[in-house]
Amino acid sequence: MAEKKKTEKKAEAPKGKGRAAEKAAVPEKAAAGAGEAPKARPGKAAPAAGPHARLRFLRVAPRKVRIVADHLRGMQVGAALALLQYTPQAAAKDLAKLLRSAVANAEQKGGRVDVDALFVKTLTVDGGPKMRRFMPRAMGRAYRVEKKTSHVYVELGTGAGA
Repeated sequence: MAEKKKTEKKAEAPKGKGRAAEKAAVPEKAAAGAGEAPKARPGKAAPAAGPHARLRFLRVAPRKVRIVADHLRGMQVGAALALLQYTPQAAAKDLAKLLRSAVANAEQKGGRVDVDALFVKTLTVDGGPKMRRFMPRAMGRAYRVEKKTSHVYVELGTGAGA
């Protein structure tokens, strides 16, 4: 009988907060979620539905790019490109190039696309890595200068814009 009790104890899941308790609970969770669709990994965007383009490591600070990007959301592509042509900010030139790339991607992937029907569905500006430089200051000190970069993502939609 003493042997039987030992085997029963081994079969039980260990209790507590240790690693063994976590490992024992994993198969139950995996069995329960076997029929579910896989979720997107944290930090990764879900696959885009429409034509899109991405510009990474743009050497303009994100808050400066957002000033221009805020005007473009929901606009028709033709109107957005016309607006960017006369926008004095440095980011306007790069955003116009990105929009033209997204339109080209739409034509390439979807065949014959009516460019007049396309509009800016989503336009996100995220911060990229910062280049850290140091500037000499008085009395042997040094100040850190951060040269910021941006990641810009644009997705186009078809039909009536917002």
